Amino acid sequence: MSIIVDGEEIKTYERLKVISQLLPIREKIKQFEKYGCSLSDFKKRLEGSEERFSLWDEYIEWKAYVAKERDLEQRLREIDDAKDIRIVGHQ
Repeated sequence: MSIIVDGEEIKTYERLKVISQLLPIREKIKQFEKYGCSLSDFKKRLEGSEERFSLWDEYIEWKAYVAKERDLEQRLREIDDAKDIRIVGHQ
């Protein structure tokens, strides 16, 4: 059996894989809207107040989600810009 695909189909598939990872990350980030500020403003608040470990934990978690979101968005740009698309596997 033969399966024929073009480069755009491969790029679309790869984009969908990344988007499926990106959506739950964005939902997690959205939960931090309860603080009503950006990540950097939240950090400034923490640095200017009495130390509360639970809030620092929230900051660390939020920061990790933002970093992952940035990485995945970069991956989407790389997929969009991809010129050399190859299919490898068993024949």
